[in-house]
Amino acid sequence: MAEKYLGEDIKKLGFGLMRLPKIGEDEDIEQTCKMVDTFMKRGFTYFDTAYVYDGGKSEDALRQCVVERYPRDSFVCASKLPLWNAEKYEDLAPLAEESLSRAGLEYFDFYLLHALNADSAKKAEELNAWEFMKEWKASGKAKHIGFSFHDSAEALEDILKKHPEAEFVQLQINYKDWEDEGVQSRKCYEVARKYNKPIVVMEPVKGGSLTTMTQEVQDLFKAVHPELSIASWAIRFVASLPGIITVLSGMSNEEQMNDNTGYMEHFEPLTEEEQATIQKAVEIINAVPTIPCTACKYCVDGCPMQINIPGVFAAMNFLKVYGNKDGAKGRYDRAVKDGGKAGDCIHCGQCEEHCPQHISIIETLEEASALFD
Repeated sequence: MAEKYLGEDIKKLGFGLMRLPKIGEDEDIEQTCKMVDTFMKRGFTYFDTAYVYDGGKSEDALRQCVVERYPRDSFVCASKLPLWNAEKYEDLAPLAEESLSRAGLEYFDFYLLHALNADSAKKAEELNAWEFMKEWKASGKAKHIGFSFHDSAEALEDILKKHPEAEFVQLQINYKDWEDEGVQSRKCYEVARKYNKPIVVMEPVKGGSLTTMTQEVQDLFKAVHPELSIASWAIRFVASLPGIITVLSGMSNEEQMNDNTGYMEHFEPLTEEEQATIQKAVEIINAVPTIPCTACKYCVDGCPMQINIPGVFAAMNFLKVYGNKDGAKGRYDRAVKDGGKAGDCIHCGQCEEHCPQHISIIETLEEASALFD
């Protein structure tokens, strides 16, 4: 009989406290408490927060909605240490202590170095952060230590080779990024498995983009399970992988909570037919014709209106692939906040002269303006 892995008995849906419902600038504590009650009532126990989430308000919401309302042995929670807020080893303990204080806890069940990549892993070495994590665990203030990660499989393996004390890793995994060479979901997952590290999954719905999808993909999923939400396919895909502690979902309202806990309460791994359906969905997504922009930025250098053309095109491609107008508009707004909008183009043509992909930039910017301005 195989030995149990860390977190095997935790139900495979975790409550990510990064995108909580709001009233103005503050968390809607009343609605969050209702969401927590539904979550706990249906047998789920894992809460995920971080020092930096909403300027500390997320950890405070954890205290108000969970810690002060439920017995400590009825839930597990994770928080994360931001190395970018530290300049020396002595800065680490005050950050960690502040997290515990805001959350009203004596210990975190899972404590992570936040958002490691190849560069921040070097900073972790300079700060001696792993030694701090081991001391924090020895003191009883962290039951288990690990890290969240955003980088290549090669960089992940380098960290795991150097730090066998890491008991788990938090990775971005979803069916769209599974074979993506930028995110490397599958490759990172396989490295974690190689080193026998259980995995907490983040971004299972890719920041919300896998909750909408084009009509063709929606029709594909609904033909198999008319009663299930589009988001359910993404959550269930990663929850079906071996070695998963839990799958985090940043739920923002009671509707999302009711949906997620509904289909995950009695979770069963995907069948072969369901796996094939997801593969077909990925093929449909990948076949969507997009603007062939490589973000070389040759078009930007001489733009008199300082339009972030690659950023505008990325927002348009997001809309084409996922059919998510709100998400695309958000990306567009971020792309143009420091420069001209798509509609500010004066048709000078210098961008098209320098585009290696020979994109009809002026015409495409007009389309973007009609969509987003």
